Amino acid sequence: MTIPFEELEVGKRLTTPTRTITEADVVNFAGVSGDFNTLHTSETEMAESEFGERIAHGALVFSVMTGLTRRIVHERAETVAFYGVDRLRFRAPVFFDDTVHVTLELIEKEARDHPTGNGVVRYEAEVLNQRDEVVLSCELLSLVR
Repeated sequence: MTIPFEELEVGKRLTTPTRTITEADVVNFAGVSGDFNTLHTSETEMAESEFGERIAHGALVFSVMTGLTRRIVHERAETVAFYGVDRLRFRAPVFFDDTVHVTLELIEKEARDHPTGNGVVRYEAEVLNQRDEVVLSCELLSLVR
């Protein structure tokens, strides 16, 4: 069950379940996005890089983040539409077989006169790996009921 907009509390913190980023995820994302950058696809070249191995696309990690946040809908307002993202930063690489989760903190809510939504919420979001290192941070905005 979702929470009505009016009952949302600024300062509320949420944590998603985890997900492991696999080689198959990266290969499939490269195919869908057309981004075959050697950072993601060349094991040989990346072995000699500062990372020492291939890394996941930042856009893939962002996409996984949005999917993970959908797994905690029972603790949030019902989303009508993704409204935007502010201050997106890719802060550390995500390697194949890293396991990530997302922490969210509701930092702002603004009532809106909208035909299908009651307001816009802003969450401070961080994606953390299995070592609790922040690999991505941003503010997510959603139109909610």
